[in-house]
Amino acid sequence: MKKIDDKAKIKEEFLKQLQLLANELYSYVSTRDNQWVIKGFIDVFKNIYTITNDTKIISKIIEIHLFPKFLEFANKHGYMMVFPDKQNWYPDITFISKKDARIKFAVDLKTTYVAGYKKGKPYECNGFTLGSHGTYFINRQSTKNIQYPYSEYIGHYVLGILYERNNTSKVDEIHRYRPEKLESVPSVIKNFIFFAHEKWRIASDKRGSGNTANIGSIKKIEELIEGRGIFWQYFGEEGEKWFDEYWMNYGNITIKDDKTGKTKKITSLEDFLRFKGIDISKIKKRKTL
Repeated sequence: MKKIDDKAKIKEEFLKQLQLLANELYSYVSTRDNQWVIKGFIDVFKNIYTITNDTKIISKIIEIHLFPKFLEFANKHGYMMVFPDKQNWYPDITFISKKDARIKFAVDLKTTYVAGYKKGKPYECNGFTLGSHGTYFINRQSTKNIQYPYSEYIGHYVLGILYERNNTSKVDEIHRYRPEKLESVPSVIKNFIFFAHEKWRIASDKRGSGNTANIGSIKKIEELIEGRGIFWQYFGEEGEKWFDEYWMNYGNITIKDDKTGKTKKITSLEDFLRFKGIDISKIKKRKTL
């Protein structure tokens, strides 16, 4: 099969398109006073009910709300959209070029809330997972839990959505509102932040959720917006290959613990680099803030 010419240029162009979309989404989801435009759900009797502040419910509603914008994006730039055949498969959306079906991009929508402030401004978020580092990540021809084999995607991207929670005391989940009182329905979230980057650019070297095989994200908001994750900090634009190698081997390599003398599994990038024979003291990490 003929190779795809200049993958780097194709990836760069897609990222620019995705970042332009991210910049447009704030006004789509926000009122003039920066509240979420989604107020609740309505029944056939025209009763409006507020939304719970459960993060999973909020994330799903945001995704549904944004799908029309992704459809516009796909039509504008000449892509087909493919959704996963089964729930929890990777990625959330596959974009395939209408001109060349070999050109595929994986895009995950990731949503989380602001968890910490510094000098009164959002500083840190709760973090999110960036997909599995299990079977399909290690064996890139595998079709387990993934729409297409990992290797068929030219690039892997995240469109990130951060938000602040509103004062929960203002949200009455029991109260019913009428349509004429829509303006008085409190929004459960506000002050959105959107960004888009390649997955490796915002990855950390820690798992994202307990003992499951999920890659975790960095949590500092400015680093997320700028795409300055740990692999970028150590290796700049060469960080993707280190991201791949590290997460393919996460927890599968053991080294001797200098403090205890016992063996331990490698679960940090610094330990992995030492295992590879790299003197990390000679690496000048890039500034993040």
